[in-house]
Amino acid sequence: MTNELRWKIGEDFHDNLAEGIYADASEIAENAVTKESGRKRFRMDRAIDEVVTSKIWGFPIMFLLLGLVLWITIEGANYPSAMLAELFLNTLHPALKNLAAGIGMPWWLDGFLIDGVYLAVAWVIAVMLPPMAIFFPLFTLMEDFGYLPRVAFNMDNLFRKTGAHGKQALTMSMGFGCNAAGVVATRIIDSPRERLIAIITNNFSLCNGRWPTQILIATIFIGAVVPAGFSSLASLLSVVGIAILGIAFMFLVSWGLSRTVLKGEVSTFNLELPPYRPPRFWKTIYTSIIDRTLIVLWRAIVFAAPAGAVIWLISNIHIGDLSIAGWAVQSMDGFGMLLGLNGVILLAYIVAIPANEIVIPTVLMLTVLVTGITGGEGAGVMFELDSASDTATILRAGGWTLLTAVNLMLFSLLHNPCSTTIYTIYKETKSVKWTTIASILPVILGFVVTFLVAQIWRILA
Repeated sequence: MTNELRWKIGEDFHDNLAEGIYADASEIAENAVTKESGRKRFRMDRAIDEVVTSKIWGFPIMFLLLGLVLWITIEGANYPSAMLAELFLNTLHPALKNLAAGIGMPWWLDGFLIDGVYLAVAWVIAVMLPPMAIFFPLFTLMEDFGYLPRVAFNMDNLFRKTGAHGKQALTMSMGFGCNAAGVVATRIIDSPRERLIAIITNNFSLCNGRWPTQILIATIFIGAVVPAGFSSLASLLSVVGIAILGIAFMFLVSWGLSRTVLKGEVSTFNLELPPYRPPRFWKTIYTSIIDRTLIVLWRAIVFAAPAGAVIWLISNIHIGDLSIAGWAVQSMDGFGMLLGLNGVILLAYIVAIPANEIVIPTVLMLTVLVTGITGGEGAGVMFELDSASDTATILRAGGWTLLTAVNLMLFSLLHNPCSTTIYTIYKETKSVKWTTIASILPVILGFVVTFLVAQIWRILA
């Protein structure tokens, strides 16, 4: 290639580059500047932004969309969860039991592997997989469409007042699907101090593992105290109220951390509102399933398997006339009653640290175990009932009252993160200190709040 030709190509390139820059600048000026003789050119994305980021409509639209995503997640997950439960719990579990009996497997090995390890993993898959497979793609589609930066824009001022970062709004929203995923999402925050605040407080987002517990308890106990025609509405409002209370605690704790152990100036950042664009549907589905759903599910399974083994062991190893679980429930009953809870609930939350999804099956199993009432399939065998009324019968036989239900809903919100989230916090912070604080702080708040509610309740009763 001759020097003249090279020079000609270089000249054309620079001319084209300059023309492109001037064209972009002209378009920006035309869209942004209002002339005396004319008006700004109409743009759809600006018209949408004037609504979704307005002080009047911004927050209602934001809560409406988040509520819609959560409603689709919860309702949409019911059918596949039921199918997986039918497959893993009602079909494969009896088949494995029959196989174990057929080959003469000792009862203790049968119980340990099938009733303990297998059932815990089966519960986690059946309850956790469908909501995540729905929530994460929906959340990512909103991100691809360009709406999530508008959420950060709307909530930036609130988070800045608490000493946190505006982008924490996005990690908070991700936490409603899974707290572990919400912790990973804090990588979008550049400031180490503000990222740490977002990590520590993400547990206050009510993750999908806790929604079933909230809905079940609200349906059984909260819905029962109002006329039948309003029971569904009362249950719904109580669950939504718990979720909003979680957001309030997130702001409160963020404010406290930013003025004590994580004191510092709020960093400034330029928030670019990208143009709206059609989401890349299939790529979003693939990315959400592979990078988020399956990775988080695998971590949950790894922690759930030993939890199932522990649950079976403490229910079947006896010291004197009582199992280890029985002794533990008795020893924790006094403290549990002080909190408006009971020993069964406290033990269930201890052994179910690996996954919130197995809390209710564990509570039901332990209630039957310590009360001796009819129900379940044996010591250490977690179970759940299709009928809310049958579940209510077992819980009330275990001494549950309306106070127990209310404080369980509060404690479900304010307790330690699950093992998957704790492990993720350590991976992200590389700090035992901050992992410990993030794990202990919520449960301390849970004890304080339930204690105060119990004392006020008893004074007013």
